[in-house]
Amino acid sequence: MTVENQVELFILKCAALKIAADELNPTKDFADTPAPDEQTIKSSISQFSEDVRTNAVRMAEHYKLFYMLENDIRKLIDETLTEEFGPVWWEEHSPPSAKEECRINQQREQEAGFTPRSDNELDYVTFGHLGDIIRHNWPLFGGILSNQKAMGRVMYSLNNLRGPIAHCGLLAEDEVDRLRLTVKDWFRLLEGPK
Repeated sequence: MTVENQVELFILKCAALKIAADELNPTKDFADTPAPDEQTIKSSISQFSEDVRTNAVRMAEHYKLFYMLENDIRKLIDETLTEEFGPVWWEEHSPPSAKEECRINQQREQEAGFTPRSDNELDYVTFGHLGDIIRHNWPLFGGILSNQKAMGRVMYSLNNLRGPIAHCGLLAEDEVDRLRLTVKDWFRLLEGPK
């Protein structure tokens, strides 16, 4: 492992430790962050039933965790491939299925007249494709993540847990436990090969 890879692994481990420490002792409560046009939002929220509002608060914690995790994985992929192949890595080093997913999503957004969500193609692929991109470039990620099969299992589990979180469902209590354990598994993968 090169010195650069060792430094990168050290930084990733520090980031993992910071996230774990912040979970145990949060320094900022995101619920206290004022939202834009807060009065309009509060007025809209009050129109929903108490059960729906309670479930939204409960699921918001899981959404925040998954939002941070998914974006961290996207960043790891982008930074790793950009460092190795430059900023135009997408065309040569992403699997055909991810390229097609990106193309379809960009086209759908454009045809709807929406503001583009990103200039980065990686932001247009599904969570499942992130694992495909890592597998497609395993020689690079094998120095960062501990095991390809374990990575596949963790990404599969995370993708299944993502469904109810991203699509306004509820996680059963045992699935909340599974989410916590799977996130720990991801950070264990980031400890690198042994």
